[in-house]
Amino acid sequence: MKTKLTLTVKKSIIDAAKRRAKNKGISLSRMFEEIFEEEGSNEIKTEPQRAAERLLQMLETSKSLPTKENKELIKSHVKRKFA
Repeated sequence: MKTKLTLTVKKSIIDAAKRRAKNKGISLSRMFEEIFEEEGSNEIKTEPQRAAERLLQMLETSKSLPTKENKELIKSHVKRKFA
């Protein structure tokens, strides 16, 4: 259930919040919800922190790259260096 909320905030803060929401392509209400909906988190995270979390989640679910043996790596390095 959604309900209205009235806040008293400095005009400069309101303008900055509206700009940030617009840059993110979401409404100010949605941005406010996102801040407080995060799984059990009571602290407000910065955009770089949220981006890092999203990157970690993507890396956890992505396929791992094939690895080469040490001898193959040394061989390819020497070949590139002295070719």
